[in-house]
Amino acid sequence: MFKGSIVALITPMDEKGKLCPKSLKNLITYHIKNNTSAIVSVGTTGESSTLSQKEHINLVLRTVDLVEKKIPIIAGTGSNATEESINLTQKFENVGISACLSVTPYYNRPTQKGLYEHFKSISENTSLPQILYNIPIRTGCDLLPETIAKLAKYKNIIGIKEATGDLSRINQIKTLIKKNFLLLSGDDATALDFIKLGGDGVISVTANIAAKEMAQMCRIALKEDYYNAQLINQLLMPLHKYLFIETNPIPVKWAAQKLGLIENSKLRLPLTMLSSDNKKILNNIINQFVIKTCNSS
Repeated sequence: MFKGSIVALITPMDEKGKLCPKSLKNLITYHIKNNTSAIVSVGTTGESSTLSQKEHINLVLRTVDLVEKKIPIIAGTGSNATEESINLTQKFENVGISACLSVTPYYNRPTQKGLYEHFKSISENTSLPQILYNIPIRTGCDLLPETIAKLAKYKNIIGIKEATGDLSRINQIKTLIKKNFLLLSGDDATALDFIKLGGDGVISVTANIAAKEMAQMCRIALKEDYYNAQLINQLLMPLHKYLFIETNPIPVKWAAQKLGLIENSKLRLPLTMLSSDNKKILNNIINQFVIKTCNSS
């Protein structure tokens, strides 16, 4: 269900910073059409940290309605407060989502024991499948392989989004966990190598604007046709790099608007619009990508 290219979906907003339903529908149609494997709704790329809980819940529910069971939905439910994570997770029981993505508690910087107890508590208070999310650069804490292995003993903890970019983690986790456990990359630039080493796919920022190519690359790589997967990945590599020219999701929202996928690239403070200099750089990268994909099709 969760193999391949999974999009970390942006949250389209209007000029006033409110959800843009028209653009959300357009994005979902785009991903269904281009064979994205699943949608992460209201994760980091979806600006979860600046949405109220009411907005967060309504956005996930609206996404469920628009998808019409055509593609699995993973709801972002992470928080730095365990009780809040549990409460948010329970809001999505029996609404049609397939799993939750729960990031390590940010700012608190818990110990490995604290991380274990946090995810254990969430697991014990829901029947929904849980995907752990490790991204130390944003959270200030690192969920280590040994702790992941302890958590994997819980039936509804089914996998991890590993976004350290450290490819050695894959073998460490696979060595410690004997059951079938999803390994998803959280780093587009190393996603192909991640799959080569035994990963199941990627939760992707790049897929927001290159859904077809990311889906193809992952599908081919999972069939172990690494030569052709690498050809696609070389085409995508400038996007992998320059979509992070400023803090995610600033560049990818601007790129999505440029490509006509959303009507507005509005963000909520403290995130600001892409700078003029970086617009020029990213504009050039996107134009080259469009030309190359047109020529290769």
